[in-house]
Amino acid sequence: MPYGKLYLIPVPLTDEAAAASFTPYLGEVINAIDEYIVENEKTARRFLRQAGLRKPQQELILHDYGKHARNAVDPSVFFRGLLAGKDVGLMSEAGCPGVADPGAEIVAEAHRRGIQVSPLVGPSSILLALMASGFNGQSFVFHGYLPIDKDERTKRIKALEQVAQREKQTQIFIETPFRNNQLLAEILRTGKPQTRLCVACNLTAPDEQVISQPLHLWMKGKFDFHKKPAIFLIF
Repeated sequence: MPYGKLYLIPVPLTDEAAAASFTPYLGEVINAIDEYIVENEKTARRFLRQAGLRKPQQELILHDYGKHARNAVDPSVFFRGLLAGKDVGLMSEAGCPGVADPGAEIVAEAHRRGIQVSPLVGPSSILLALMASGFNGQSFVFHGYLPIDKDERTKRIKALEQVAQREKQTQIFIETPFRNNQLLAEILRTGKPQTRLCVACNLTAPDEQVISQPLHLWMKGKFDFHKKPAIFLIF
């Protein structure tokens, strides 16, 4: 019997962005399968309802791979349906599975087991921020989180700025939302006036905000990104 297919199903970035995040094909997929590997069951069920799931949710099988369950569950459980020929969906809590997301481990294991992986079209905050920044989209690097230690973070920001200017390469990174303002202050204190910074905040939400300008202009304004999902880009 051939193996099933693992569908990588993007989830909206915000609660208000459902309609802007779905494609007709995604709707077809979620109504053709009944088994999912999910990072957050509550988020997954809400997404499926918003995306037009027609079957009763009590008929679904949801495997939790969130941070509290990841090391407590035998990972082979996630692949039993796939190995038996069933198609299964993989969902992050928000955005694209496997991109800045622990779902990459599931995808890697699927490849090791010879299971076909099919990524679906959907929102990625990293790419949306890059699109909206006006920075180099031909050469870019996503670094994830910068160091928490202040001295190490300062060194890292300076290093990223140097690479951006030398290689003409966009440097992308994120921070825990409640530390966004501290990171912005550190970039303004550390960077050169002509270095360009973009902050893309609450992407796809009604209050979406994308600001892209040199640091000397950032220094003249007042900005508050506290507790808001944000992507930082330097160029």
